[in-house]
Amino acid sequence: MLVDIAQAIGDYLHEIFVRNLDWWVLLGVAAQILFTARFVVQWIASERAGRSVVPLAFWLLSIGGGALLLIYALYRKDPVFVLGQGFGVFVYLRNVYFVLNERSRLVKAPARRRRSPVRGRK
Repeated sequence: MLVDIAQAIGDYLHEIFVRNLDWWVLLGVAAQILFTARFVVQWIASERAGRSVVPLAFWLLSIGGGALLLIYALYRKDPVFVLGQGFGVFVYLRNVYFVLNERSRLVKAPARRRRSPVRGRK
């Protein structure tokens, strides 16, 4: 009985990872690697800062991975995956817009004069 179960599982995994392997699956795997890398980037940035940080690289990896996963989902004709990734890519693009807009504002803002904490000193 255990041998039959092991054989069935082995056949199932062989079908998934060997027989079904094509360029689309490789694209999907590459997309998933990009998408997962964003969590590693966010984790490292937060550990370095000692607080929760979401760097621009997180959003760029989200766009890259999400867009490739959307293409993969469209090819596979998976409506749930298409809706999820389509909405996600929109959100990632919007967040990049916010990050770049804020950076642009900060660069254009005039430097404020520093005042000494004691009145009259400069």
